[in-house]
Formats: sequence, C-alpha cells, structure tokens
Amino acid sequence: MTALGLAGEPNLAQTWWERILAGFTHAPSPHVTSTELAVVILLAVAVSLPRLTWRYFGLVATVTHELGHAFAALTTGQRLGGIHLRLDHSGTTTTYSRSRLSAVWSTFWGYPVPAVVGAAMVWCGFNGWGPAAMSVGTLILLASFLFLRNGVGLLITAGAVLASALLVLLVPPVFNGHVMIVLGLALLVAALRDLGKLANVHLRHRERLPTSDAYLLARATSVPAAVWIALFAAVVAGAWWFAWQPMAPVFAALLGEFNSVRAVQFRP
Repeated sequence: MTALGLAGEPNLAQTWWERILAGFTHAPSPHVTSTELAVVILLAVAVSLPRLTWRYFGLVATVTHELGHAFAALTTGQRLGGIHLRLDHSGTTTTYSRSRLSAVWSTFWGYPVPAVVGAAMVWCGFNGWGPAAMSVGTLILLASFLFLRNGVGLLITAGAVLASALLVLLVPPVFNGHVMIVLGLALLVAALRDLGKLANVHLRHRERLPTSDAYLLARATSVPAAVWIALFAAVVAGAWWFAWQPMAPVFAALLGEFNSVRAVQFRP
C-alpha cells in the first residue's frame, strides 16, 4: 500500500524508498534482441563521444572516477579528506595515509573504475539485477554527499541523484535491466575516452601532467607513467571483456540467423 501525504496525494519520498528497497530482489532477466543491443551501443556512443552530450555525461564519469579513489581509500583504512568536483570534468579526492602502498592503491583506482562499474551494470542488466544496481547506485550517490567539499561538486552530484531518483520512480522495474545496459555501456565508452584524454596529456600537453594520476603514481613509485597507463588500459580491457560475455550470445544468434538466410538464398 502506498503511503499518502497530508493532501491525500501519494508521498513521493515514501514511494521512492519503497522502490529502492524493492530493487534488492532478483527480477526476470530481460529479453534483449540484437536490434535493441545495436541501438543501445549507438546510444552509449552518442552520450559519451560527441562533445555536446559529453559535456553532461562526462560529469557522471568524473563522479564515478572520484568515487573510485574514495572507495579504494576507505577499503585500505585511509582517512578521506573530501572530494572536489569541477565542471571541466576534473576532480580531486584528498586522502590521508601513512602507508605509501595504500596511497598508491587509492590513486590507481580512478581511471579504471568507470569501466569496472559499467561492466557490472551491464552484467546486472542482463542477469535480472538491474533494479538492484539502480538502488545501489542511488544510495552510493547519496552517501557521497558526506564527502563533497565544494558547491559545484554538490550541484553535480545533486543532479546525478535527481536523475537516479527519477529513474527509480518513473522506470517500471521490468525495464530497469535495459536502462542499466545503456548506462553501463556508456560508462565503458567513457572510460575509453578518458584513457585517450590521459594519453594525450602525456604526449601533447605535458604542462598538465600534475593533473594526471599516472604522473602522480610515477612520482610516488618511480615506475614510469606509461606502465601505469598500460595497467589502466588492461583493467579497462578486462571490464570490456566481462561486459561482452552476456552480449556475445545475442550477436551470435544474429550471426546464426544471417548465415541461415544466406544458406537458403544460395541453396542450389
């Protein structure tokens, strides 16, 4: 039964919370056709590559990047000083640690995290855990408010929370899996774009090196920045491989149908 407000209207906050809790149950796996998957991939590219859409979706990738640093820091017992987000898609996560290894660990988990999260979202979307992924993502965004230290960061995260809350409220649970596949693939594409941007900083814009995680890791460990970029790329490639596993059967079925049609057409 839906809670009612004072005026007899549904209480949106209560409805939202009920949807969040209801998300932590396994739903039927969505049926994803090859046509839909092709459209989804095009949508992911459309929000992550063109400059106009990247201006906004890139902020989501930045939030994910900085939360990756923060989560890695917390898992190693570091003290989290705060997160700053900026509209130019840059961000800073301040941590305090007495262990160099812990600091290196938290610094590493920035660029790979959008791909890792994206792969997890794709897997959840295909396997009936789309509502759970949506609920977890919303709660993590809400928790991140505790660590934000600038007004722009609060504004960016508030926008992400609002978008997530609207998805929870307006998207029927049966479609949550499809939404997660779109968002997951978009983050995977965004991770590739950010890796290209990072490589460009090291190759053509070396005056920006102090903003590079690979540069910071190289200074902290004496391991060349190129090695760290290669490790970032390896994790991103692994995330793409993981995300490809549920997509492969869909495209394999399409290829089988295509070959069957060709066999019929060219049968003597």
